[in-house]
Amino acid sequence: MRVRRLRLIAGGLVSALALGACSLLPGGGGGGGSPAAPPRDAQPFQLAGVCPNPIVIQTDWNPEAEYGATYNLVGAGYRVNKERNLVRGPLVVEGNDTGVDVEVRSGGPAIEFATIASVMFEDPSITLGYMNTEQAAQFHAKEPTISVIAPMDISPGVIMWDPSTHPDWNTMVDIGQTDSKVLVTKDDIFPDYLVGSGILRQSQLLPEYDGSPDKFLDSGGEIAQGGFATAEPYIYQNDIPAWGKPIAFQLIHDTGFEAYTQTLAVRAGDKDKLAPCLRKLVPLVQRSIADFIQRPGRANALVVDLVERYDNGWLYGKDLAAFSAGQQLRLGIVGNGPDQTVGNFDLARVGSVLEIVRPILAGRRQPLKASLRAEDLATNEFIDPTIGLP
Repeated sequence: MRVRRLRLIAGGLVSALALGACSLLPGGGGGGGSPAAPPRDAQPFQLAGVCPNPIVIQTDWNPEAEYGATYNLVGAGYRVNKERNLVRGPLVVEGNDTGVDVEVRSGGPAIEFATIASVMFEDPSITLGYMNTEQAAQFHAKEPTISVIAPMDISPGVIMWDPSTHPDWNTMVDIGQTDSKVLVTKDDIFPDYLVGSGILRQSQLLPEYDGSPDKFLDSGGEIAQGGFATAEPYIYQNDIPAWGKPIAFQLIHDTGFEAYTQTLAVRAGDKDKLAPCLRKLVPLVQRSIADFIQRPGRANALVVDLVERYDNGWLYGKDLAAFSAGQQLRLGIVGNGPDQTVGNFDLARVGSVLEIVRPILAGRRQPLKASLRAEDLATNEFIDPTIGLP
């Protein structure tokens, strides 16, 4: 689950990034266990009669550009339910109406900060929910899900710091050589990994981060803090007058904790029933990923509109949305990974994260089944390996 403050942070009014429009390139083999290219579909954009109507997607936070590929599916004529913080409209990909609707629901405060797995198992109308590798493993015994596509290849999660206070810090290893505190969110798994791998020390962790910038500001930049590469660098420099300067950061992914985040998952028991739909839907989501990251303006405009219409204390300006989309592309957060396919999983990487979290969860008295494998948490079965970014 994402943690982000609910303060009223008003973004500026600069226009969305004008990223170059490029066509999709055929990819090579899928990598990470991707299947061979599927047979050619005579009606690749038609989901009517094959998929649920509407296709319901449960996100894990308020609308923001990190969900760009999902909001990019929502076509013109959408309807907004302010009370439930959801939007429904025709599911459209590259201008093609698919014959079904898509309903995108907000998470976080809209679901009282419940886990996505629990919400999915309480509400069978949800088709796909946002998940991450460690949560999928953590909740698998009681609420098993399997991720079918990864809109983000790399997690945008970071540890950030003030480069003017700490000019000698270049990575988290440098932080670990000091006595400075690191503000993190309670119950997150990656801080235990950073300690177990020797990058940080247990005494440095301050598991009190609630999304507010107050502790960071009060320290004068002495402490380090968790955040997201797609948001905090812009917010702290532009939207927090008490700070108003750059921050430095390192991606958690680059420390060796290579969990997939914000994947789209189905209930494991529904995979076979949904398979005919997923064979057609997942390649369309791949197309939406590629379309959004190259042309984010339309989806970002929808995100900003929804934030204004939900009016729940979360503000998100189009300048921040533009920064997020650009940062996703610049840092490879959205990308093809080591092959030429967008949205697929490296199952060896999933397995590596599974083995990292196994002893951590055992120490929390949440042991995983010894038989749990990467293939139980993610699949490339429905991925079209010919769809990728240029």
